[in-house]
Amino acid sequence: MTGTVQEWHLTARPVGRPTPDDFRLVERELPAPGPGEVAVRHTYLSVDPYMRSLMSPAQTGASAYRLDAPMTGGAVGEVVESRAAGLSPGDLVLSALGWRTGAVAPADRFTLLRRVEGVADSAFLGVLGMPGLSAYVGLTEIAGLRAGETVFVSGAAGAVGSLAGQIARLRGAKAVIGSAGSDAKVAYLTDELGFTDAFNYKTAPVRTQLAKAAPDGIDVYFDNVGGDHLEAAIDALNHYGRAALCGAISGYHATEPPPGPCNMVELVKKRITLRGFEVIDHTDLQPRFADEMGGWLANGQIRFRETVEDGIDRAVEAFLGLMDGRNSGKMVVRL
Repeated sequence: MTGTVQEWHLTARPVGRPTPDDFRLVERELPAPGPGEVAVRHTYLSVDPYMRSLMSPAQTGASAYRLDAPMTGGAVGEVVESRAAGLSPGDLVLSALGWRTGAVAPADRFTLLRRVEGVADSAFLGVLGMPGLSAYVGLTEIAGLRAGETVFVSGAAGAVGSLAGQIARLRGAKAVIGSAGSDAKVAYLTDELGFTDAFNYKTAPVRTQLAKAAPDGIDVYFDNVGGDHLEAAIDALNHYGRAALCGAISGYHATEPPPGPCNMVELVKKRITLRGFEVIDHTDLQPRFADEMGGWLANGQIRFRETVEDGIDRAVEAFLGLMDGRNSGKMVVRL
């Protein structure tokens, strides 16, 4: 595949909430694939909360976004030309070469996918991809969820949280409580996803609402938010409770370091474990996750939503909408 592709570049380090002026859509010519390379036309792109941290001036390392260079992220696409063994035109592949309409790269940058009947290819960016694996790892390995326990999930209507709550239920949790940012999302959690209880964190203090929803406390906390949610969860966690820290979206736009929870002494008094994780460290669990999640999907035991923006020109708006909570479930860009 040769021709013009479009790709998003970061042009400035955002201060606070990013704005469209921090990004630029660039056109360039793709080279033909060389030996061992493939050309891929993308069909879906992923935008995710973690991307905000990669834009920060404080972010260092190979994963940090460079200025005036293509950004990265999850992408699903179709091979259109191959000079590598194992990949052929028409193959569906997953890569981290998102934020662009196509790419030419060595074959080892792509993972061959097997389409699932009745499930859109975009699912490999959500329920069958990094968000699903994050939910699975956080509950089963990091928090060590046991049947009969009470679980609280923050940001529960998002891509990861909505799956974490359902996995907890399917793994035998006694009760699953979620927080979300609107009454409509609260109804989605309880009416469609099977959460035992849920509340709108914008209508009253999280600590108050969580205490009402879980009068006997919680055993596991799946944290996507941080801030007041983490503080409330520490209060609610029972002795030997565990928290899987997956994200802290409440502080991603902060221009000053947010204050830590004021009740950290409870960690000592109640022997609580807080453990952060990044899903990239647990890819060895992908086969087990795929088998279990595939079974749940086939049996109709897992439900998921996507919020879809159409066109590469909408990618930044999709990302900003995600950060503002305008999505329900996984946010994707369809090309």
